[in-house]
Amino acid sequence: MATSRNPTSRPPQRQSAAPSRPQRPTGPARPAGPPRAAAPVEIQALTDQELSRLQALLDEVPAPLEPLDVTMVDGFLCGVLLQPQSIPAGDWLRHITDADGRALPRDFDARPIWTLVRRRHAELAAAIAEREWFDPWVFELAPEEGEFTAEGHDPSEAVYPWVAGFATAQEFFPALMRFDESQLTEPLALLYRHLAADDLEDADALIEEIESLEPPADLSVAVEELVRATLLLADVSLPVDEKPARPPAVPPRRGAPPPRRR
Repeated sequence: MATSRNPTSRPPQRQSAAPSRPQRPTGPARPAGPPRAAAPVEIQALTDQELSRLQALLDEVPAPLEPLDVTMVDGFLCGVLLQPQSIPAGDWLRHITDADGRALPRDFDARPIWTLVRRRHAELAAAIAEREWFDPWVFELAPEEGEFTAEGHDPSEAVYPWVAGFATAQEFFPALMRFDESQLTEPLALLYRHLAADDLEDADALIEEIESLEPPADLSVAVEELVRATLLLADVSLPVDEKPARPPAVPPRRGAPPPRRR
């Protein structure tokens, strides 16, 4: 079951005034590549300020590279962590600063990005291993953004970047998708329902399952389904003998996401 290249396209950028970038100081070039291996990371959730800092750092990645935004990062990390074999940090970190994994300029120091992202990776890894609910980095749209349904914003617009990040991980690390289709169809439908049908290839059973689902009533339901789908997929690729009880899901984050500056 494969997805086309389209699901990894970036969501529309926020239009906001941004000061011109300062000249970078000259000096010895730093290693541009992510670490192949790194010391264990303490599990500590990012604060709202650190999350905004991460978005600001991603915004500083120079063109033509296309970094993920923080919502895509979150879906991407879940997609990486659901692989049946652990992916070395150096293999997946490069896709944070460019969706296609292109090399950074040697004078760009990505270590602050890697530090924050690896903390989120550790936090999600612990939640998935224990089958605990987690708080996805999905944000409500501002009133003037997006398209409206009769009930308000279409939830798919808010969760689409998260799903696109997840799909990006499956493109570059496809081992999860090699499991039996019958095991994957139900949880994948909860995720890929937020993509256009044209974005799916050779996935008739998946499309049929998506068409059988009722649309999520609101964003809280859509976000809960992201978590539910992640944990269901973990049961397939990372089985455990006993599944801990799952506490109630966390509602979507309130307020605007960290601003994008380009």
